[in-house]
Amino acid sequence: MTAAPPEPGAERRLHPLSWLFVLLAQLRQFIVPLVALLFFGQRDSEAPWLLIGVGVLVLASVWRYFTYHYRIEDDSIVIRSGLLHRQLRQVPFARIHNVALHQTLLHRMFDVAEVRLESAGGDKPEAQMRVLRLSDAMALEQLVRRRGSAPAVAGATHAGEAPAQTLLQLPPMEVVRLGLVSNRGLLVLGGAAAAVSQFNQRLLANLFEGWGKALFGYADAHRFDAGDYVLVGASLLVAFVLFLRALSVGLALLGYFGFRLDEHGRRLTVERGLLTRLRTSVPRRRIQAWTLEEGLLHRLLKRRSLHIDTAIAGGADAGQRALRELAPIATPGDCDALVRHLLPGTQWPPAQWQPLHRLAWLRLAWPGTLLALAVCAAVAWRGGAWALLLLVPWLAWTLLVAHRHAHHAGYACDERLVAARAGWWSRTWRFAEIDKLQALRMAQSPLDRRCGMATLVLDTAGAGAMAPPLRLRYLREGEARDLFERLAAAVAARKLHW
Repeated sequence: MTAAPPEPGAERRLHPLSWLFVLLAQLRQFIVPLVALLFFGQRDSEAPWLLIGVGVLVLASVWRYFTYHYRIEDDSIVIRSGLLHRQLRQVPFARIHNVALHQTLLHRMFDVAEVRLESAGGDKPEAQMRVLRLSDAMALEQLVRRRGSAPAVAGATHAGEAPAQTLLQLPPMEVVRLGLVSNRGLLVLGGAAAAVSQFNQRLLANLFEGWGKALFGYADAHRFDAGDYVLVGASLLVAFVLFLRALSVGLALLGYFGFRLDEHGRRLTVERGLLTRLRTSVPRRRIQAWTLEEGLLHRLLKRRSLHIDTAIAGGADAGQRALRELAPIATPGDCDALVRHLLPGTQWPPAQWQPLHRLAWLRLAWPGTLLALAVCAAVAWRGGAWALLLLVPWLAWTLLVAHRHAHHAGYACDERLVAARAGWWSRTWRFAEIDKLQALRMAQSPLDRRCGMATLVLDTAGAGAMAPPLRLRYLREGEARDLFERLAAAVAARKLHW
């Protein structure tokens, strides 16, 4: 979509219907007490207070519309808001790390969008505009992309800007595969169960008790034997798994339908969503670390996922709206090609991975071995020596898993990139440019010192709470010290690139 750039120096307002979207956002915050008051309160006495509360929210929303103005300067956007308590914010384009455009079904009906401008620090976005015309929002995004990537020539017309290049586009079948390999259905089901339990702690228990009585009553009436019970149990388990996968596929289609990764010069833009459309962008230089993931189902479908860490402002929904998935699902070749394109001059995958310490598999097996000994000893003390028969297969499996993990793990480091890989069934590759490292730490437990090994922990900005840490685990101690000194010297000599 091509949009005319905003006129510099002229103050502009939000969309005339912005008060409606601000009101809806405020009502969402109070939806639980309002529903409780509506259905469980004394309607005759509480209804006036309910109307007064909604009226106050309406006045506040309209007030916000008339007191919110923004102005485009050569190198920044200036936002003025408030009447009694006034605020004036000037946000340089070069400091904007992420531009997010959010459209729900209601936004799309009125051809508007919510715009969030986010930087690397703080708990809130630098600016949140509810709402702009979609054409104005797209024009503002283009302006940030042009002037933010080249602040020194802010007054230029940029008539020769390179056209957008599509790096990855997911057809519907790829989105279906994404749903099959994800566990979003289980997460949503768990969240729904937790929410229901907050209102009635016995509701789920009573529901399962009723189902159990009905099922066992049906089984007794038809005189099921042991084989029938096994068949019914297996059928219910398969049905539950299929339901979770179907739910995950549906959620993936809602969130990732029409996924497209575009490159506009030095900025990456992702647009996705079926009903609610989300468009977010970030400069390539803001990428701090990379993660390649390959679970068991990924491997069966010959797919991987590529995620990134970016340093943006926090907040309740920052993780949802930040650009963190460059390739929610793609073939290994496409993921590797995407990394090579976005990190020109680097070799990916590395030509040679360095192995861990020769005793790393024993170090990995140590926690599982202690757990097996403790559990089997407790069971044997309470139930007899026969429980010790479980110890041999348990220990054998623990040692096998530890050996395979150590065999597939490794690290690689060159003049520009440091990478670590881990996992056996589910595999992970975590890597970052040396210029993006912020802190280094070498850790040794007493057992590590005894075995002559050490672990390097590398810190970058913007790591998500669920992202695996960038750790080079269980290296030979001398090798770890040499690598630590080498990386420390490189980090100290180079400028940190955000």
